[in-house]
Amino acid sequence: MEISTEKRNELIETLKVRFERNMKRHEGLSWEDVEEKLMANPKKVWSLFEMENTGGEPDVVAFDKKTNEFVFFDCSEESPKGRRSLCFDKKALDARKENKPANSAEELASTFGIELLSEEDYRYLQTLGKFDMKTSSWIKTPDRIRKLGGALFADYRYDTIFVYHNGADSYYGARGFRGSLKV
Repeated sequence: MEISTEKRNELIETLKVRFERNMKRHEGLSWEDVEEKLMANPKKVWSLFEMENTGGEPDVVAFDKKTNEFVFFDCSEESPKGRRSLCFDKKALDARKENKPANSAEELASTFGIELLSEEDYRYLQTLGKFDMKTSSWIKTPDRIRKLGGALFADYRYDTIFVYHNGADSYYGARGFRGSLKV
């Protein structure tokens, strides 16, 4: 759960450039404050490295005043390429008898130390740009839906955010997941 100093520095520079290019996502926040938090949290930097490494293009989207943490979301235009073709969770993965995907969205997110976006998070993300216009992303699913075998995913089509349902064991080449991380 650690990365080399060289890779950490490359990641920090990538995040800084992205932060400066997308100021509308985090008006009023300073990169110096973000970098200070990152340098004090090597485990969170590792999580961001995994987000970046799988195509998520993480960026700061908010500051949580209650917890004094910066909030990062995957801000790639489409669902991260390195996190597609996954069923929703381990229970769904284990239930598949054949043609199992390599992993599940919830398990991979947990491995990275991040969380799937909630529906509220996903709707907020869409206020910052247009995302998932060709792909879709699994999102957190209420227990009552999951207990019945379903899971939620979302995308952006026809200038509208759509939230849909599917069997949790389904997976598609154009569906992945977006994560969030507080630092």
